[in-house]
Amino acid sequence: MTTGIETRDAGDRQGPAPTGGPEAASVPSTSPIEDAVGLARDLHAALSGVLLGTPVAVTTAVVAALSGSHLLIEDVPGVGKTVLARALATALGAELSRVQGHPDLLPSDITGVTVFAPDTGKWEFRPGPVFANVVLLDEMNRTPPRTQSALLESMEEQQVSVDGESWPLPRPHLVIGTQNPLGQVGTYPLAESQLDRFGLSTSIGYPDADVETRLVLHNGGRYALDTMVPVSDTAQWERAIASTAQVHVVREVAEYAVALIRATRSTGSVRLGASPRAAISLLRCAQAHAVLWARPYVTPGDVQAVAVACLSHRLIAEGTAGEGALLVGRIIADTPAPPTSGGPRLRTGGRVDGGQPMPQWWASPPAWRGSPCPASCSARRPPRWGS
Repeated sequence: MTTGIETRDAGDRQGPAPTGGPEAASVPSTSPIEDAVGLARDLHAALSGVLLGTPVAVTTAVVAALSGSHLLIEDVPGVGKTVLARALATALGAELSRVQGHPDLLPSDITGVTVFAPDTGKWEFRPGPVFANVVLLDEMNRTPPRTQSALLESMEEQQVSVDGESWPLPRPHLVIGTQNPLGQVGTYPLAESQLDRFGLSTSIGYPDADVETRLVLHNGGRYALDTMVPVSDTAQWERAIASTAQVHVVREVAEYAVALIRATRSTGSVRLGASPRAAISLLRCAQAHAVLWARPYVTPGDVQAVAVACLSHRLIAEGTAGEGALLVGRIIADTPAPPTSGGPRLRTGGRVDGGQPMPQWWASPPAWRGSPCPASCSARRPPRWGS
């Protein structure tokens, strides 16, 4: 099962069109949120040109970037996990630091170390690879627990403490961890506290025959990285994260998100449900999803669209390994959602497109642009949580 945030029927075309459709004319934006919408559109298009036929993983990566959430990619070798991380860093104009996980990796190999400098007679701190805007820890579960724990402080507090001193990390700071969920020889399962620090998880899956043929003919994939150009820089990325955090959330939607979180703690065989940190992350990712769909406010559909990617990796249940997505899907189906209220959708240049927003799984933007949401598109219809 491919998990993540789905963009229905997006394929490897440009993603959800915040400007009202690919054919809409682009004009200068006038607000920080509209700048974030433009970055979301450009970032989705850039990643879709590299990761062909993977709309779920691409959309999840864009939401992670906009919300400032760390991303866990779980899949078998050779499907493009590292390519996705490199493409995301390149598109954001950010420095990428790659660490290969292996059993002999030490905590200081990630955080850095204090060394004595004979020429100055002082101890000096030498920063490790974690001091980058985007940190890729490949095959994270091949590192021993004490090395995995070196990332706990950096992922939560955006700093590293070495020898009694704390060093701030570059902002924005995004950790991308990868692991193979099938090969367990010589691996160390990620601790619950580590999993809880990843805001989102996704998988990529095998491509279909057409996409795989294009890949072997050097279209997309690693070959597209050579010609990829940034669509942003770190300053613009940081502003987009701040703007996304200002997307309006009414109390009813926040209560719905909390209801989903609390339901994970009492559902059937679940031994460890989602934490309050997960509730905060769920709403932040819902805000990013709203920006991706060019809305300055969050709907219950945004919460449902990101719930699986936000929660499935956090749940620990008896005898249901790997079925977190199904558990979250059942919780969404069983938890009543507040009705979707009407409101405008942003269009680049300060224009608005009236009409009631639809939940993400209902249709792609061109199908409903400019028309009100039918009464049947309420929360009764459960979202698709993978394919």
